[in-house]
Amino acid sequence: MNGRLRERRQVRRPYHGGVAVVIALLAGLLLGAAVVAMTAAFRRQRVADGPVPVRGARAKGDRMPAETVLQLLPTAAVLIGPGGTVLLSNSAALAMEIVRGNELDVAELRDLVRAARTSQSTQLTEVVLDRGTFPRRTLTVGARAEPLGTGEVALVVDDLTEAKRVESVRRDFVANVGHEIKTPVGALTLLAEAALAARDDPDAVQRFLERVQHEATRLSRLVQELLDLSRLQGGDPLPGATDVPVDAVVEEAVDRTRLVAEAKQIDIIRGGDHGLVVTGSESQLVTAVANLLDNAVAYSPAATKVAVGVHDRDDAVEIAVKDEGIGIAASEQDRIFERFYRIDPARSRETGGTGLGLAIVKHVVESAGGNVEARGGQGRGLDVRCVLPA
Repeated sequence: MNGRLRERRQVRRPYHGGVAVVIALLAGLLLGAAVVAMTAAFRRQRVADGPVPVRGARAKGDRMPAETVLQLLPTAAVLIGPGGTVLLSNSAALAMEIVRGNELDVAELRDLVRAARTSQSTQLTEVVLDRGTFPRRTLTVGARAEPLGTGEVALVVDDLTEAKRVESVRRDFVANVGHEIKTPVGALTLLAEAALAARDDPDAVQRFLERVQHEATRLSRLVQELLDLSRLQGGDPLPGATDVPVDAVVEEAVDRTRLVAEAKQIDIIRGGDHGLVVTGSESQLVTAVANLLDNAVAYSPAATKVAVGVHDRDDAVEIAVKDEGIGIAASEQDRIFERFYRIDPARSRETGGTGLGLAIVKHVVESAGGNVEARGGQGRGLDVRCVLPA
């Protein structure tokens, strides 16, 4: 068995899974039927006229050769002869590395073709392929083998990797949203019941109402950040993009964070260059920098400093926020921009963090054509740098 192949499931029914996967697969199967038909047409044309050249001028009114059309398709198409020899493969099949020389290079696909030829019926399967070592690629493909009645089999392979990834992200997102909303809602219910039960104790009622206010604020913040994230991921992530003075962005973001910082006796220090300009949405950029400052203050001990630096980097502008907080392990630095990911879940519950702040930062910066990265070590603070086109 091919060592680069990890999974195979052979079925004779439509694929199951999420909406995105189903849509992608239905589209793939429709395209696959067309590819099978063109492959069969190519076989008939090849038998009648001999090999059809892929390149070459066509006289006016001539039909495009079937093989040429196959080469233009994004779906992998392979024609296998009665002896298992590959008679035709398009560029997509070569890109997926399912064909090597004149043979199929995937054992599961060879079995699928053999089953289609033996049963004289359409066979479907889904396969996970490992491709390459560095960089390593994992492909999830859906394959359809169609016997052509002469011992030859047309094989169509669709790349479902992106559809699977999108479905997984959406499924996790919905699960996380449900969990995150359930927590403050449940807390509000319990606190309201406790306040009612203690209505004869003013001090207890005061404590419960303060917690109600805290949880309500957390819920409101979560909903607002979900709306912000949804808008950023929409079709118009930069409404009203203009030239934005970075000084104004930093000043507004610092002003939004000042009260929270002062409550913890944290000084926010502004340094670096002045007078720089970037292109984007000022409101979104202010939100991004304010989120960085909120995150820095939340994860910093009292009586420390948070630094905001702005620097001219040739044709780019770098905005960096550095704190003296708990830091982050190197293994987690690529994950802190994921939605709902938290370095310290217990502290996030205390501060009312939603796990969406840095995800919003990433989308704002990338929407403006920039990139963001995090640096630091465990116990040595966190340094987040946003680089935007000047």
